[in-house]
Amino acid sequence: MSNPPKKIELIALDMDGTLLNSQHDISEYTIDVITKVRAKGIKVVLVTGRPYIGTVKFTEKLSMREDNDYVIVCNGSLTIKPKTGEVVTQETLDINDYYELEALSRELNVHFHVFDKDNVYTANKDISPYTILETQLTGIALKFRTPEEMPKEMQFPKMMMIDEPEVLNQAIAKLPPSLYERYNIIKSAPYFLEIIPKGVNKGLTLKKLAHKLGIPAEHILAMGDQGNDIAMFEFAGYSVAMGNAIDELKEIADGVAETNDNDGVGKTIEKFCL
Repeated sequence: MSNPPKKIELIALDMDGTLLNSQHDISEYTIDVITKVRAKGIKVVLVTGRPYIGTVKFTEKLSMREDNDYVIVCNGSLTIKPKTGEVVTQETLDINDYYELEALSRELNVHFHVFDKDNVYTANKDISPYTILETQLTGIALKFRTPEEMPKEMQFPKMMMIDEPEVLNQAIAKLPPSLYERYNIIKSAPYFLEIIPKGVNKGLTLKKLAHKLGIPAEHILAMGDQGNDIAMFEFAGYSVAMGNAIDELKEIADGVAETNDNDGVGKTIEKFCL
């Protein structure tokens, strides 16, 4: 692991597979370390693919309820203040995007669901176990709606194709190239393909927040484990991949931490900031 920057003002943390262990929780040790660095004035921002509701329990555990606390959710589509739930920035897809992508998912024989700020919606009568997993992980409410029942004014921070890894990979191989020109398409887990507005990713939204806060990129430490963290690593001055991260992320990282089940986040922050 190369030497970190001499000054860290902001720590950007992915959640699943990074901050959270295999039990989908934060260890008391890591909570203690984060509490100490926040007391020193170092800002901690959760930057996740999760919907906002999937962060609430953890921002409570980390006491992130101050006026200048932020979370970046849905892979960069939304920036929200945990204290009030106020949306600071947002980029969304609309009902026409939904109609097109929902129909495409049926053509490719892959499950599909979409989010607004508070709910996840599926039109699949055979609801995917990975949609159920999403609700269990995040606590978001699940609603069954046919395309005809979806209000036309709806806005969506992200849409997802979700299925068994081999089924999802077959669908990905058949996606029309034009889709990549119109949307940002990211694989965030072997069974999750996330579709968000073009020009949106964790790195770009973190860059906007850092500019708002007056924090230069070289003073930012980012940690993650999956492909949706690549853009954040490319922006941050120093990046650390988890020991359980995909190889592609480890290759571009400045360092590799211990795994999420061995307090990789807590140990890295303690080493660099305490």
